[in-house]
Amino acid sequence: MKGRKIILSVSIVLLTTSFAFCQTEVLKGVVNSLAFYKQKNELKYLGNAKKTIDSLIKVGPDSTNLEKNVYRAVVNSSILYIDSLNKLNQPADFFGKTVALVDLLNTRKKIYKYQPEMDFARQCLANVYIRKGFAYINNSDYSNAEYVFLRAHRYVPSFKPLNAYIAYTYNKLGNLEAAARYYDALIKTDSTKTAYIEAASTIYKAIGDTSKAIDVLKKGRKLLPGDKFLLLDEANIYNNKKDYKSLAPLLTKLLDININNPDIVFVAANCYEHLYQYDKAESLYLHVIDLNSSAYDPIFDLGLLYLKKSTLKEGDKEKNISYARQWIEKANEISPNNIKCLEILKLIYAQTGSKNQLNNINNKLKQLTNQ
Repeated sequence: MKGRKIILSVSIVLLTTSFAFCQTEVLKGVVNSLAFYKQKNELKYLGNAKKTIDSLIKVGPDSTNLEKNVYRAVVNSSILYIDSLNKLNQPADFFGKTVALVDLLNTRKKIYKYQPEMDFARQCLANVYIRKGFAYINNSDYSNAEYVFLRAHRYVPSFKPLNAYIAYTYNKLGNLEAAARYYDALIKTDSTKTAYIEAASTIYKAIGDTSKAIDVLKKGRKLLPGDKFLLLDEANIYNNKKDYKSLAPLLTKLLDININNPDIVFVAANCYEHLYQYDKAESLYLHVIDLNSSAYDPIFDLGLLYLKKSTLKEGDKEKNISYARQWIEKANEISPNNIKCLEILKLIYAQTGSKNQLNNINNKLKQLTNQ
């Protein structure tokens, strides 16, 4: 099964806090300008808010005033988030200085008094980092994308899609174990997506940890019980490991969804055969052949199944050996130089006393093995 491609898109849902902050009289002009921007959606009001807050912060006591600096962080981060084209002509170091201001404010003892304002500023800056991350991804610069996504995650650790963005960049950088950890974090949430679970499974398989891949898929199927892709992925792992006992409980549901998919029906038939449930295996092999009459493997395996049944005490030996001959001969018509098929035919002709056919097979095997 091919894994789904994870499509990353820039989210703007982080910006959920309103501009309606509490403020003192001295900051009324700043907050009013922010409110006017919200009403009219015109950048000039953000520019006015910046001019006002800058005029209020002067040298001396004003430069360290906590409330004024909080509102400078609110205004500057708003501009960075909203004015992505820099129509207000802010200097090149505007983003760096705003980040430094927010980080410094976070260390102040009484910053808890301004939780809504600081949450707002952090959300704005996180959005800017995410925007930068996607720009880096578009240029295949995954190292810088990883860096800015991690910076965003520092500001909004509860924003789950960031785990997907970080995991995506780690995967691109070849750091599969780190990518898997971030996908794991997504899988533990109720809002997980099939693509995340498949990505984690694929990564664990890539690093050879199929047990962890199975754990991830089992968790995913509990969260998304109706997802047929996760069911198929788990079934594929068991089939590749030849773990037929683990595969068998998945087959009923798998066949309900894929009863006309010859590849999946063939896997189910092969599983039941290895578990000695020959009647189920026979029925499914015949169904596969109905779906694709020119496929070699189900025809050859059905012939082998009848050959096995011919050795059972409770079976009809002559009937089963006749069916085995019929299907193995048909397989030989599809692949006339297949040595394994010829060896089985040789065995069947020897058991049934078909001397002419046996001689022909022996001669052909000599020709093929002498080449």
